[in-house]
Amino acid sequence: MSRTTPPRVSVIIPAYNSMPELTTCVTSAMEQTLGPDRTEIIAIDDGSTDGTADELDRLARTCSNLRVVHQANSKGAGAPRNTGLDLATGDFVFFLDSDDYLGPDALRRMVAMADENRTDVVLGKMVSVGGRAVPTAVFSHNQPRTDVFSSLAYRTLGCWKLFRRSLIERLGLRFPPYRNCEDKPFTAAAYLNADGISVVADYDCYYSRDRGNGNNLTRTAAGLVHRMDGTRLCFETVARYVEPGPRRDQIMRRHVEWELCGPLRALLPREDEREARERFYPQFREWAVRYVTDGVFQRIAPPDRLIVHLLRADRYEDLMTVARHAEEDETRGHVVDKGRVYWLHPFFRDPAKAVPDACFDVTDRLPVHHELTEAAWTGAGGRLRLSGHARIESLGPLEPTTRLILRPRGGPHPDLRLPVIVGAVPHRLDARPGENAEPPGDFTAVLDLGTVDAGAPLGEGVWDLHLEVRADGVARTVRLRQARTDGDGRRAEPPPRELPAASRHGRDPVTARPFFTPHGNLSVEIRPTPVEPPCRVTQVAWDPTAPGTLVVGGRLTAEAARNPEAMTLRAEDGTGRVRETPLRLAPADGHTVFTARLPVRELPPGRWTLTLTTGTAHGADDPSGRIPVPPTPTLTGTHWFRASRLGRPYYAKPLPHAAQGALVLRVAPVRPAAALRRRVRGLLN
Repeated sequence: MSRTTPPRVSVIIPAYNSMPELTTCVTSAMEQTLGPDRTEIIAIDDGSTDGTADELDRLARTCSNLRVVHQANSKGAGAPRNTGLDLATGDFVFFLDSDDYLGPDALRRMVAMADENRTDVVLGKMVSVGGRAVPTAVFSHNQPRTDVFSSLAYRTLGCWKLFRRSLIERLGLRFPPYRNCEDKPFTAAAYLNADGISVVADYDCYYSRDRGNGNNLTRTAAGLVHRMDGTRLCFETVARYVEPGPRRDQIMRRHVEWELCGPLRALLPREDEREARERFYPQFREWAVRYVTDGVFQRIAPPDRLIVHLLRADRYEDLMTVARHAEEDETRGHVVDKGRVYWLHPFFRDPAKAVPDACFDVTDRLPVHHELTEAAWTGAGGRLRLSGHARIESLGPLEPTTRLILRPRGGPHPDLRLPVIVGAVPHRLDARPGENAEPPGDFTAVLDLGTVDAGAPLGEGVWDLHLEVRADGVARTVRLRQARTDGDGRRAEPPPRELPAASRHGRDPVTARPFFTPHGNLSVEIRPTPVEPPCRVTQVAWDPTAPGTLVVGGRLTAEAARNPEAMTLRAEDGTGRVRETPLRLAPADGHTVFTARLPVRELPPGRWTLTLTTGTAHGADDPSGRIPVPPTPTLTGTHWFRASRLGRPYYAKPLPHAAQGALVLRVAPVRPAAALRRRVRGLLN
């Protein structure tokens, strides 16, 4: 295909003995809605012997944007991918394994996400076909722009993603020549240098297939000998691109858990004893000493802490004992001691082993099962009733010392800790009759938001609600979460996503709005209540039947209408002179309307500011109790004659610059000479 512009995406497909899945794979790339003029497909036959080469050539004859390269077998996916990168001309590259296939709209959606958010890497939702494990947590929702430190993207280091090609070329990225773990350092380097990462979670982009013929390279190269070089490069990549500190610890944790402890536990006991002791163990120990900081150590699970401790202490025999019995020891129970929960591993507090308790402390990892089954206003406004269930797995019933915690979001105010009533609602609405497998954990709390802060009302801002769950002297704090119904519908209906707001009146009225976050967590927002003015002006005009009389009309609130005697239309000049006229009230369409007639012709010369005094004011002279009469562009000047002044003409006109938003009228006598000059100039012009 001749191109006038570069393609948007280069799809790179490494293929080795990939029949019959290959046809579906390549066809899925050919049929992308992005269009053949915006897509180039580069398929690399890596020395196949099963008809893969012939099938690629056949497909190329039917598709002008498919380019096929044949090369000698390299015993890995890295070399053919590098061949594809050397030939790619697209703005982006996408690596598609020959086992797998794309959803028809996958590339269009991912390119659109990258374009709209100017991101360098896009993850498309992965789907399992045939039971192959795929990441799911990162695809819980669309993420237009994120990074590896604030998302779960780093949990998936496979290269089946959309990469901006300029990022790859700027870093000089290519795949190392390994049979296993070759894509992890590549993806890690791209992640850590990307200007933003996007996640497309609302469309099934990538279908990952479990090949039945057993030719998958990851499975055929599953031993430690094929993993060690890739693991070493993962650690070196993170150390190269991330400065020491909490951010590096966060990223290193993934490699310690998945590339160090996991393979050591599962694979080291299977190796030849001499190979295990002399070849692999020293490398594992070097990584544990060099890369597992105290920050990483605190983040990993107790079984991994035990492995890291034994590696650091250079205790090979104990390490092999732990690895050989890992599956059996995983099912051992727990013991509670002084508010902490410990894993009952055979090494726990064995004087001969002298392993620190921290290697067995599971307190912060015990699952806390909790849900909010009721959230509703009760009684007078401002009293919020919360009910639900909570328990700490493997521990006893909920204790009365359980507390509800209100935590200000980003504010300086300390947490508010409030008691709850344990056992105040029917136990476990989702429990089957006769089921007693779990201890009771029902709680209820009623929050009076007007007195919750040691007798004071809850302050303005957003407050997140947490529950400090206590059982057997152990405390765990979790976000208070909306109930989640199961497939059988046995659980109670969850509270609505939005609860009605409740207002607290007084000199400083506020509104409390409970709401659930997108993750189902409960928060309360406290904001000042917008105060509706007691009256709204709808008319300002001169009375055509009474020269020099201004008519002001409008509508009162129900509260203002109940106290009309103190309400007046007020005119005040700069010297303190005041003229007031009462409001006349009348019902209309279920409301109370008012009219006031101000005889401006009786005002002395000067600048007069017009306001309405209300019955809810602290007094007529209190400026906070006056509502400005708004200027209106339709109000023009007017004039009249005063009989008491020998018929001398006067005028009143609105001034263009209102005083604090109020209408200002200038009242003055007409000067005949000046008026004549203005009239003559008008005629001449």
